[in-house]
Amino acid sequence: MKNPKQLNPNWAQLRQKLGHGSDLSSKKSRTETQETILGKRKERSDEGEVSDGETNILAPTSSDSSITDEIAMDCEMVGVSPLGNKSALGRVTLVNKFGNVIYDEHVRPVERVVDFRTQISGIRPRDLKKAKDFRVVQKEVAELLKGRILVGHALRNDLKALLLSHPKKDIRDTAEYQPYLKEGRKKALRHLAEEVLGVKIQNGEHCPVEDARAAMMLYLKKRREWERSVKDFVKMRLKQKKRKPKKHKKESSPAS
Repeated sequence: MKNPKQLNPNWAQLRQKLGHGSDLSSKKSRTETQETILGKRKERSDEGEVSDGETNILAPTSSDSSITDEIAMDCEMVGVSPLGNKSALGRVTLVNKFGNVIYDEHVRPVERVVDFRTQISGIRPRDLKKAKDFRVVQKEVAELLKGRILVGHALRNDLKALLLSHPKKDIRDTAEYQPYLKEGRKKALRHLAEEVLGVKIQNGEHCPVEDARAAMMLYLKKRREWERSVKDFVKMRLKQKKRKPKKHKKESSPAS
């Protein structure tokens, strides 16, 4: 009797189709078919891939793509207005605490795009052809962030572009965190990533997935101390409010 492999030259391919491939192939298949709450996870070439033999520090620490209590956000901007010097949202990315992408969408701004700022944003005209409208993205992002801790770098700019607000007590901004400042001045995310995490990012076009992961890792590295300082600050504010004397209304003099 002939060996089944000789009867079927595509035996390896058949085994993979039947789910008998290598563990590596199975893991890759599961990753490619992972679902998020807003549809299929987008597999992009800019998700921090590295060559063989290198360790990707920013790679997800788990296959868990759930919406965690902590979410990191990063946005890329394009230029609108006649001169293209006004920033508008071009792409927004959210990752969970494990570094997995839970939302990643290109955005069609309300105003006409004059400058795609591709050298930094990585956004090209073709990316916005089938992009979601700004209002749709704004609503979806707001729903995902509601009641959660928002992590990021210079989040004020991202929230401004989204025309959203977020409770101050739930913001963890690596650009504002005291231990990450240098003599009271803010550091760029790429500098913090290299100094604290030992990884180089933003070499050329920015990758929002990579940037969001870097911000999340910076937060998790100081999470215990950071959360303690937030709790202490809240307690202090409550004490100050209790100590604040109440202003009594002046009694009006009787009419003569």
